[in-house]
Amino acid sequence: MEPIKIDITILKPVQQVWEYYNDPKHITKWNFAHETWQCPSSENDLRVGGKFKNRMEAKDGSFGFDFEGTYDEVISNEKIKYHMEDGRNVDVDFQKIDENTTKVNITFDPEQQNSVEMQRDGWYAILNNFHKYVENH
Repeated sequence: MEPIKIDITILKPVQQVWEYYNDPKHITKWNFAHETWQCPSSENDLRVGGKFKNRMEAKDGSFGFDFEGTYDEVISNEKIKYHMEDGRNVDVDFQKIDENTTKVNITFDPEQQNSVEMQRDGWYAILNNFHKYVENH
């Protein structure tokens, strides 16, 4: 299957966008697709070979899972590449447009269980939450 691509433009400097995307104290504030979900914990060892683990849970406790991966490439304020435990790859590019504008481009390998549209919508919902969080802080 073809990789899925999404992007968003955020009206904040690239250094702030990078920090909010990668610091666990911020990740727990935006890393969910819907307000009925939460990200109660996050661990992030942001280096090649380092791992991350974000806990994703329905607020009512009905379902939850750990979203985990290992970093393959990290270029500060520019790029992150990682693979998930099932082997799928994700690329996140932080493109500095100007001093106060950053474009975030995400390319990820789809999984087989859900439709491409559902996966794109889910990942975009999380990216949109991130966008709102960064611009409001």
